[in-house]
Amino acid sequence: MTDNFYRDIDASAQRLPQKLCWVVPNRGTWSFARVSELAARFSVVLQRLGVEPGDRVLAQIDKSPEGLLLYFACLRSGAVFVPLNTAYTARELEHFVSDCEPQLIVADPAKAETLRGVASACGARLRTLGADGNGDWMAAVAAVSAEADTPGDASKRVAMVPRQVDDLAAIVYTSGTTGRSKGAMLTHGNLRANARALTQLWAFCESDVLLHALPVYHIHGLFVALHCALLAGATTRLLPKFDVESVLAALPGATVFMGVPTYYTRLLGSPRFDRTLVESIRLFVCGSAPLLPSTFAQFEQHTGRSILERYGMSEAGIITSNPYDGERLAGTVGFALPGVSIRIADARGQELPRGQAGVLEVKGANVFCGYWRSPGKTADEFRSDGYFITGDVATMADNGRVSIVGRAKDLVISGGFNIYPREIELEIDLLPGVVESAVIGVPHADFGEAVVAVVAATPAASVTELQILSALQARLAKFKLPKRVFLVDDLPRNALGKVQKALLREKYASIFTSGL
Repeated sequence: MTDNFYRDIDASAQRLPQKLCWVVPNRGTWSFARVSELAARFSVVLQRLGVEPGDRVLAQIDKSPEGLLLYFACLRSGAVFVPLNTAYTARELEHFVSDCEPQLIVADPAKAETLRGVASACGARLRTLGADGNGDWMAAVAAVSAEADTPGDASKRVAMVPRQVDDLAAIVYTSGTTGRSKGAMLTHGNLRANARALTQLWAFCESDVLLHALPVYHIHGLFVALHCALLAGATTRLLPKFDVESVLAALPGATVFMGVPTYYTRLLGSPRFDRTLVESIRLFVCGSAPLLPSTFAQFEQHTGRSILERYGMSEAGIITSNPYDGERLAGTVGFALPGVSIRIADARGQELPRGQAGVLEVKGANVFCGYWRSPGKTADEFRSDGYFITGDVATMADNGRVSIVGRAKDLVISGGFNIYPREIELEIDLLPGVVESAVIGVPHADFGEAVVAVVAATPAASVTELQILSALQARLAKFKLPKRVFLVDDLPRNALGKVQKALLREKYASIFTSGL
């Protein structure tokens, strides 16, 4: 039997062929049988374009049913799917193309002309696919579909390509908030292990209706949310993007919603968002960035529902999760998934006592097999006993519950003291009028690094730097206190809602030398 992960996805079509798989605003519905049939026909197109097992297919396309079918076809054909953020420019795209050397690039029709040179330079074919199903890709699919009306359906002549658990299924480039993005290589076995664990852990079933508003160029939307629904045979309402009004309209009747913290704060900011809209929701999941404890508490008070926060990354899918049945604690990311081993370690990889902060390391079938064409970087990130060094600083309670303190690279060493920004941020975020904060370290002649807080506050609050510093004096040790506080309208974020601290460090790098 093949280990191709598409077999798991297609199992629902074999079991529930007429059940609704996708419901798409203004685009109609797709049954599981239709999804399966179209994935087979998409595979024919890949074959006719010369895509062979192991070839990379790079996709920079807007969210659509057809875009997801392209992903399925890559799995089915043994190709390696490479999703890219739609915000990347042609110049930025050159890095990814030269790095992964795709056989095929699929892009939005509006970007085709600007990408022809990029595709030509690496010898890749270029095809177009729009969010509404337009583009020459679908013309090729239509031709295959026309052949299906004649004896010997062409789509049935391309069988699912056998794959082993260690064969590549996707390359997901890291978010690239600092330095060059690296391609995390995910295998069929990686995807299967995480999808099966989450489907069971979060109690997905056929009767579920997933409201999907996430982008699909990242693991949260493409793998975590989508795979759970597909494996369980659940129906997914596919929204093109997150929009408060669209989500509010689609919430009734849905049973699961997944989002980033920004989604939840924006929903709470709408006067229309109340308990009646979420009566059918059994599970709210949050990830990709830390959820403020204040947002957690406000959401629970407002809706009567407790958000389930989890922790994951491109290199390992979901690593920990707060329990589906059990206490969900604000500011924590729960426990290791079944089959996943984690530890909190020092710089040498030695496990630390419970409660002590260190770098979280993980091992399991969900963990990627390395960075694309970067054996040196891969070797640097794995311990000799197989644990992957996440780079996230965390603590683990005696019962195994994990709290993320921050990124190792965000650690501030001031006057010889190790300072974890997350600890300070949590205190600042509790202050009246504060929306959120980001704590960074910047160069300082005397201390090596100095703690600086960048704070977004509500306009009506009239929060001042002095007020924040005064309030923190009773909450934090003196060496942890920020030496400066800067008030801003909003914190800079990437497409997934993560605060871009690298930009803040760059902006405030010279404040103790320039007199800013």
